[in-house]
Amino acid sequence: MMTTPYSLSAAEGDVGRGQRVYGACAACHSLEPNRNMTGPSLAELWNRTAGGLASFRRYSPALKSSRIIWEDRTLDEWLKNPQQFIPGNQMTFPGLKNEQQRADLVAFLKVATQPGHPLSTQGQSRGGMGMMGGGEAPNLKKIDPKIEVSAITLCQDTYRVTTADGNTREFWERNLRFKTDSSDDGPAPGRPAILRAGMMGDRAAVIFALPNEISAFIAHKC
Repeated sequence: MMTTPYSLSAAEGDVGRGQRVYGACAACHSLEPNRNMTGPSLAELWNRTAGGLASFRRYSPALKSSRIIWEDRTLDEWLKNPQQFIPGNQMTFPGLKNEQQRADLVAFLKVATQPGHPLSTQGQSRGGMGMMGGGEAPNLKKIDPKIEVSAITLCQDTYRVTTADGNTREFWERNLRFKTDSSDDGPAPGRPAILRAGMMGDRAAVIFALPNEISAFIAHKC
């Protein structure tokens, strides 16, 4: 019996449309080489073994043991339903059910993840207090005074965060998170940065270079 050759979609994938679909992926995946975020960098993805990017340390055992090679067919199956394709992996994305959108996204990634492609070196615009959870993670080595934290105080259930431009904002203690970024894009030691988080503007994250800076930086003061 003859088998039908695998096809990503009844329609050919469109790179331009795929770039728009990729916008939903950019919160977790960068196109820049070894710039890992929640998920691994997608640079040079084609023909890479799943779980094989040496600079990313958070692969699930399921993914690392799958022996899958990323190419058109496997990536389409993964995007359709990650848990069905590789049970037990840690990908929180439920899947992209629209066949045309998957074809478009695969077409875009096949181009954009190639070495030296212009999209692989495009950064993200910086400014304001930034936004967590959308687009590429900002480079915090050189930051605007508006987001460079100069002081943090805690009084009962309220944090007061003062930035280098002299402004102070108050946060309910559950709405302010403290994180670290030891990568090349992380803040300089002793110069944490604050980035907005959430849709309402009432949440934020303060990013430090090292964990031991966090408690030393916060003063208990009313």
